[in-house]
Amino acid sequence: MKQQIHDLLVEMGEDPTREGLIDTPARVEKSLRYLTRGYTQTLEKVVNGALFEAESDDMVIVRDIEFFSLCEHHMLPFFGKCHVGYIPNGKIIGVSKVARIVDMFARRLQVQERLTKQISEALLSILGAQGVGVVMEAQHLCMQMRGVEKQHSVMTTSSMVGSFRRELATRNEFTRLIR
Repeated sequence: MKQQIHDLLVEMGEDPTREGLIDTPARVEKSLRYLTRGYTQTLEKVVNGALFEAESDDMVIVRDIEFFSLCEHHMLPFFGKCHVGYIPNGKIIGVSKVARIVDMFARRLQVQERLTKQISEALLSILGAQGVGVVMEAQHLCMQMRGVEKQHSVMTTSSMVGSFRRELATRNEFTRLIR
């Protein structure tokens, strides 16, 4: 990858041998591997057994989980907050694992719509929950610094599965509590 980054610098009209760019190919490679580390992770390894039996069937919500991702169309960042809720069906998950699941999917080339759905489906499958709701709010640099250049735009996506999709009262409770 370092050679391709070196060649890209040349193609852009830069001199990769100048002082400020000498180590740039290695730094960019390291950065890209970090930003896309979700490809090397699995749901099972991320959760790492942190599932616990629970009698509660009341809604569990983790709000304001920061995330960073790269748009698959321009490889520019998009970032924001993710709100996750679920209704247990005999199992709960360690709270930090919810954030780790968000990160696992965010650290891939993405579109926000798919990312939102992947998080809800992963939680539904790993927990066997009665329902899961995910709402993501993000700013997209591909829209802010190029193209239409709309600086204050925010994209919101949601994925409601199980009881969050079927039951209006459940969906409304979740959306009220994340605001």
